[in-house]
Amino acid sequence: MQKKLLTLLVFVFSVFATANAQLSDNFSDGDFTNNPAWSGGTSDFIVNPAFELQSNNTTPSSTFYLSTPNALATAAQWEMDIRLAFSTSSANYVDVYLAASAADLSNTATSGYFVRIGNSTDEISLYLKDASGVSSKIIDGADGSLSSSTNLKLKVIRNASNNWSLYRDLTGTGTAFVLEGSVTDATFTTSSFFGLLIKQSTNSFFQKHFFDNIVIQNYVPDVTPPSIQSVTAVSLFSADVLFNEPVEQVSAETAANYSVNNGVGNPNSAQRDGLNPALVHLFFSNPVPNGAVNTLTATNISDLSGNIMLSGSSTFTFYIAQRFDLVIDEIMADPNPVVQLPDAEYLEIKNVTGKTINLQGFRISSSSSSSSAFPSYDLPADSFLIVTTTADAALFAGYGRVLGIASFPGLGNSGTTVSLISKEGVALHTVSYDPTWYQNSVKSNGGWSLEMIDTKNPCTGAANWRASTDAKGGTPGAKNAIDALNPDKTPPILVRVAATDNFTVLVTFSESIDSAKGASVSNYSISNGINSPVVATVLSPDFTKVELKLASSLAANTVYTITANNISDCSGNTITANTGKFGLPGLIDSLDIVINEVLFNPTTTGTDYVEIYNRSSKILDLKKLFIANRSSITDSLTSITNLTSDNVLVFPGDYYVISTSGALVKQNYVAKNPDNFIDISMPSYPDDKGVVVLLNSSGLIIDELRYDAKWHFGLLDNVEGVSLERVDYNKQTQNSLNWHSAASTVGYGTPSYQNSQFRSDLTVSGEVSVSPKVFSPDNDGTDDYTTINYQLADLGYVATITIFDAAGRPVRVLAQNATLAQKGSFRWDGLTDKKIKVQVGSYVILTEIFNLEGKRKSFKNVVVVGSKF
Repeated sequence: MQKKLLTLLVFVFSVFATANAQLSDNFSDGDFTNNPAWSGGTSDFIVNPAFELQSNNTTPSSTFYLSTPNALATAAQWEMDIRLAFSTSSANYVDVYLAASAADLSNTATSGYFVRIGNSTDEISLYLKDASGVSSKIIDGADGSLSSSTNLKLKVIRNASNNWSLYRDLTGTGTAFVLEGSVTDATFTTSSFFGLLIKQSTNSFFQKHFFDNIVIQNYVPDVTPPSIQSVTAVSLFSADVLFNEPVEQVSAETAANYSVNNGVGNPNSAQRDGLNPALVHLFFSNPVPNGAVNTLTATNISDLSGNIMLSGSSTFTFYIAQRFDLVIDEIMADPNPVVQLPDAEYLEIKNVTGKTINLQGFRISSSSSSSSAFPSYDLPADSFLIVTTTADAALFAGYGRVLGIASFPGLGNSGTTVSLISKEGVALHTVSYDPTWYQNSVKSNGGWSLEMIDTKNPCTGAANWRASTDAKGGTPGAKNAIDALNPDKTPPILVRVAATDNFTVLVTFSESIDSAKGASVSNYSISNGINSPVVATVLSPDFTKVELKLASSLAANTVYTITANNISDCSGNTITANTGKFGLPGLIDSLDIVINEVLFNPTTTGTDYVEIYNRSSKILDLKKLFIANRSSITDSLTSITNLTSDNVLVFPGDYYVISTSGALVKQNYVAKNPDNFIDISMPSYPDDKGVVVLLNSSGLIIDELRYDAKWHFGLLDNVEGVSLERVDYNKQTQNSLNWHSAASTVGYGTPSYQNSQFRSDLTVSGEVSVSPKVFSPDNDGTDDYTTINYQLADLGYVATITIFDAAGRPVRVLAQNATLAQKGSFRWDGLTDKKIKVQVGSYVILTEIFNLEGKRKSFKNVVVVGSKF
């Protein structure tokens, strides 16, 4: 009975001693004097506000230490976090004593094992130190593994057979341990203390040593083989296998140990990750089927302890997102003044598929910038994601799924183009919004989001968006307040065509088109023998433009017609036959394009606009035209702004309107050519007087107007919202008499069509003369008649010629609506309409010339009818 009791007491004591041999300290109690108690250079260390043990010694060329009791020496495992904010050297390093014979680690006679972090080769190595003070390196770590700032997770294992293994994780996370080496050594099998010995030189190294999460515990050997934790398809030809523990390199990199069904087979190669030994990268020659559920089988994979996984498997799916799988369905561009939502811009993305889609590598791009790549993030089927800046992400934590991304592009209050781009570079969805989409003048001023009505109709644009009706101002992370069926039943329209060079034509449609239909060359036909293009390329991100490459060169000064057929939008609506005209643009020269109408004092609901007119016989490209103003102080050109970055052709006789918002102009005035509007950031044009300047791409001034509000019609009481119209585009621009207030009958403005006050040159260019000016109709063969000669600048005129006596009475109608050649004559023989000879005296020949365009001019010539004596 006594023997059994003694055995039980020995067992209990052993368990108690083993339990007390373990050590753990994360310094969360704010000190190192209790639980456990450390000794040594207690003034050389502090516990900082981050609850880390930090060096505090400020003595140059010093060595100092801190130690605590620890009896665990065999079948043990040591782990700790070490951060060194400097570059190590032979005079600046840290010795971590795993097992020490005494508390004073600086004493030559203290023996044991330590890990040196640093030294001249910037390595992590295991040393044995005997009682005579001689240190021997028993595991030589990789040279140069430490950098100018080290964030290290250290792990050392000594098993029951006295085999030592030294690991480092320079990510500091404990998930990417790398084996520095192994050795068997049983020189010392006991320990009294664990501790830290620091050697430093100058003040550059003071207070830059940090330690945390120190754990010393019994080592339990690994007898369990590895298992597959997950498989992730990285691309069509690669996948990553993550095991639940580090795997041995040779078995992990044997390609024959892996196989994927669905015809994929074995990988060409397998590569264990350089930082995470539990991760293996597989590379295949056969593609992984898009959207299919695949099974990876792995065999004969060993862990670092030699445990072999005979066979394991895991399923995975690879899916490349297609256009409109993910849509931007809510935009908060102007969060201020705040209604109830956070004062932060955001986009909402909806996954409209039945599949989970990983967003890693995706980006948000706008007209001017692009975000950083998204991190790995699985967006479940039919769910929403709020995307905002990293700084604002926490504000939306209560609204649903949220992802903060770096360099989130600014969402312009006045509108911009924003796209969701996949990691493959595919524009999944593009939205080009502007304030008119709100359809509410109050909500467009801020605090309310734009919401998509029908997410199955992503291409329609303004017809499928409006301001949120939710009381909070929007619905981030949830179904839109205005969600409803709103199918697109209208086919796209060919809105613009431009030749960018002799062999290239750019076609623009009113909405996004099906890329396969848009890329079919047989769907296009061009007049004048050009026929179909040889290549058609649909351009991202918005898929509204198609670039056509021609087999034959376009000719100058020729107008071509293109017909588009069988082009569909993303809802399947198809064009039957749309046509557009284009040609090679000429060089814009002085007064080819003129300023034709200016609104510089709009109403409170309106905006300035400038109308231009192509008075030349050339096709011109507005991409090569700029608008500007002049400084009121220096009179120098300022605010020079390109009209458009697109190729926009303006044909002879075309009008175009430039403003900050064509939509606002069209709300206030009749627009007979609604497509002929260009929105830009307009130069400033004051209400009283200012300068409008047009320039070509070479800086040549094409036309310039120095307007004055005093030019308005004097009887108008209020000129707000009244445009100034050019009377005649062929007369001088800087002539106040060539400008007049737009008529009230047209709503005080005629943007995009002929001015209400238009008057062209109504006079006839030409002359009429009479010879001889004295004649005697007596049939004697000398000056028996007079000849009325005319010469005109143009064809198409008719004439009425009437002869009056000195009293103003008509005596002869010589011609009545006679059709004229460009040059010719009429003859008067001195007789009346009744064939009676007129009396001697003076007569007036009135020649009235006019055409069907309304040009008219009268010529008066005096002749004398005499007699012979």
